[in-house]
Amino acid sequence: MFPHRHQTRLLPFIVAATIIASAILCAQAYTWPNPLLDELESQIYDREGYHVRGLPIGLTPCNRFFFGANKGRTNAADWLRTAYHDMATHNIRDGSGGLDASIRFFEEQQRPEASDGFRNTLTVITQFSNRYYSLSDNIALAAVTSIEMCGGPKIPFRGGRLDAAAPNKPGVPEPQGSLKAHIDSFARQGFTQEEMIGLVACGHTLGGVQHSTFPEIAPPSTAPDNTDGNARFDSQFDQFDNKVVTEYLSGKTQNVLVVGKNQTTNSDLRIFSSDRNRTMQSLASPKAFRTTCSKLIAKMIDTVPKGVKLAETVDFLRVKPYALELTYMDDGSLQLTGEVRFWDMPINPRRKISILWRDRGGKSARQYISTLTFNRTHVSKPLVPDLPGIQNLWYTIEPIKLDAKKSISEFWFEIDEGRGKPRVENQNGKGFFISDDVVVANSTCLSPDAFDFPVTVAVSSFPSNSKPPSTESNDFHTDPV
Repeated sequence: MFPHRHQTRLLPFIVAATIIASAILCAQAYTWPNPLLDELESQIYDREGYHVRGLPIGLTPCNRFFFGANKGRTNAADWLRTAYHDMATHNIRDGSGGLDASIRFFEEQQRPEASDGFRNTLTVITQFSNRYYSLSDNIALAAVTSIEMCGGPKIPFRGGRLDAAAPNKPGVPEPQGSLKAHIDSFARQGFTQEEMIGLVACGHTLGGVQHSTFPEIAPPSTAPDNTDGNARFDSQFDQFDNKVVTEYLSGKTQNVLVVGKNQTTNSDLRIFSSDRNRTMQSLASPKAFRTTCSKLIAKMIDTVPKGVKLAETVDFLRVKPYALELTYMDDGSLQLTGEVRFWDMPINPRRKISILWRDRGGKSARQYISTLTFNRTHVSKPLVPDLPGIQNLWYTIEPIKLDAKKSISEFWFEIDEGRGKPRVENQNGKGFFISDDVVVANSTCLSPDAFDFPVTVAVSSFPSNSKPPSTESNDFHTDPV
């Protein structure tokens, strides 16, 4: 189960030292705050503009490639391929392998089917992982992001993957493998023959085969914008579409795994035609292709080692507090600061958003109210496929001074659009909980050059949500840690 909400810590410096295991995840509704799901939600939906996350920056435009100019390659294709090859070690018989970031190990990067794309992917995305966002979650979301931001469908995403402590056994047959070898390999991973065909088509709509890595398959290139000799799977190698299907069916494909001179390495031809093209014909419909790919990619990234329990699908929050800080001030008061993201909200100069709160004793009064401010540059877009035009606005919680003895236990928002009765945003009656048991004191001095530095915290002398003691003494004491 998730920790009881009254035990949650919000400040970045007051965090449990243990790694969050996937076992704490369960099928309960996502309610803020939840550090794991809060981080995943930001990674999934903060994609353009204010407070943009790192993954989208590596993808736009979709023909972007970080590792050398004019290579003719894309980050997006590398990211998608890395996720599949990390997952492909899975064995449904014993539950071993799966998407667990084992591909980071040297032994796995020496597989016969490996390329520098695995290393390139990890070089870019590893920096975005943190205590709430494992590298294996990062690899899965990199694949999802490459699809969604390059024209593909929305992929349901669940977090909670655990990173492997050791390499797994190789899992993908080489292109010269027989059809039976491929069918058997995908069956071991948990995919039927039909799913194998669909997953290969969905994966090969981006990118291609590099001559620099597979000279026996891809011919060299003299094109000045394709120095790696990237033999592209379809004519739009940087867009997620079904041209890899339609060009194959029409006989116009240039996919070297279909029409390559070396017939022994034409693995896509053997896979695509293995059911007399029945599956490929069904994917000729753009809608069917998108629907099928959404399901298959979700299944792919959800293929994890036995014992790993993933959370429910992470959906966006309509109202999301961000970087909230409750600070103990020198004068003995508390100060609340932070920001709030409001989903799919147009700019309205007449809008007034107020934050209201209850004190420690649960008392709610109209005097506990402050107004949020908006800066027109604080706008972001989630770039959600199939839901175009959504923009999010970020409002600032200007410093709110709180009586340390009364403090704060939960808060909510009133939004007045200037057209009548304000609406309330309170997580469907649950409110937004905040803990003040331990807070950072403003006397803390953080040095950007120091790895080790003291942090002064203020520790409450009375239990959470209890009635504040009727005393004139300071109800907080400070300790350096």
